[in-house]
Amino acid sequence: MASSSSSSNSPCAACKFLRRKCIPGCIFAPYFPPEEPHKFANVHKIFGASNVAKLLNELLPHQREDAVNSLAYEAEARVKDPVYGCVGAISVLQRQVQRLQKELDAANADLLRYACNDIPMGLPVPPTMASPMGAYRRTEFSRRIGNRGGPLFQAPALAVPSPPPWSTDIFSGDHSNNPVEDADQTGDESSI
Repeated sequence: MASSSSSSNSPCAACKFLRRKCIPGCIFAPYFPPEEPHKFANVHKIFGASNVAKLLNELLPHQREDAVNSLAYEAEARVKDPVYGCVGAISVLQRQVQRLQKELDAANADLLRYACNDIPMGLPVPPTMASPMGAYRRTEFSRRIGNRGGPLFQAPALAVPSPPPWSTDIFSGDHSNNPVEDADQTGDESSI
């Protein structure tokens, strides 16, 4: 809170602007020091001295400084932009935040894409990422196109990950009871 200007015999910025004597209990003195005459000039121009005095008298003393700072900010913004005031500044900042959020999302997507491309092929797939159809090497999927029983579209064969390399068959060296490799050797996938 600014010091009272009535004790230094210098009127506060409000009383000086209004060309009146600054009394010891002046409501403006703690918030409009004589060193900041433009602060009160803007507030008076936009809101009027009597309206500001009424507002300050209705507020509790600990709320007054924040109210004056808000009024001064709004008044300065209104002087700079008479149409939009601080709403114009808020809109500009919101658009900037939205633009930066889009840039951040794009950068995160690029980072994810690059991180996924850096994973070498052939690395073991953790069990949480393995497909429940992990025993099958290739599976064909089809889906219906249209709403009224239209033709079926046959999707190309999709490779499904092999069983994880940490299975007991790989570590033991015994591949005789591995149905996937048995099917590959016979060329018959239906025996799986």
